[in-house]
Amino acid sequence: MVEKALSFWENDPVAMKNQKRLILALDGPGPEESVSLLKKLRNVIGICKVGPALFAAGGETLLRRIGDLGFELFLDLKFHDIPETVHRAILEAARPPVRFLTVHALGGAKMLDRAVDAAREAAANRSGERVRILAVTILTSLSSDDLERVGISKGVDTAVTALAKLACDRGVDGSVCSGREAALVRSACGADFLILTPGIRPAKSPTDDQVRTVTPAEAIQQGADFLIVGRPILAAGDPCRAAREIISAIEAAVPPG
Repeated sequence: MVEKALSFWENDPVAMKNQKRLILALDGPGPEESVSLLKKLRNVIGICKVGPALFAAGGETLLRRIGDLGFELFLDLKFHDIPETVHRAILEAARPPVRFLTVHALGGAKMLDRAVDAAREAAANRSGERVRILAVTILTSLSSDDLERVGISKGVDTAVTALAKLACDRGVDGSVCSGREAALVRSACGADFLILTPGIRPAKSPTDDQVRTVTPAEAIQQGADFLIVGRPILAAGDPCRAAREIISAIEAAVPPG
């Protein structure tokens, strides 16, 4: 069973507060713009995601600034390399305020094993909370036709389910997958496996370059634990209002009790 010890759960007797289920993806702004936006959103959103482009621009200094604002961090660098290289990378990256780190499930069982080992070692070495390792399955920008072109012929649903199950079996904490596959992953991996869903688009929002999108309510109903939202908030005239509207949609979709 996955030990759910994320700090924002510790004082929440019900489970997760709904506002903590929304993760802001900082996929467009630069470091200064991101910090400025987060100052406005820190009473609305508790977790933000930093991907490769923003990390390359801001580095560890940016991560510290985000932590100083009180946010927990989803560092989405999608490690995919030989097992020992991934192990070393996670040993370096698994430090506060980082709470989630991603690896590609396509890296295979041995790589996933070493990723999990590194998260445990980093927590022991620093006497801190263990970073959660998340396996990226199939990117939400890819369709079954795209997979066919790279030699994966069984379709998105089968590939996502197989990769998530592999990750679950190796002790990985959760998976990043489209809301369209969330129910399949939940069925294959059980209630304690975390599911984080990108490609979230409120009703009538443009899909941009995403292929497999869902609304916030659909993602929750399909079993997602966290929703990763970028452009619908970043591009909004009032980002705080946009975030609150998504949180309201989450609250409406979560079953009572």
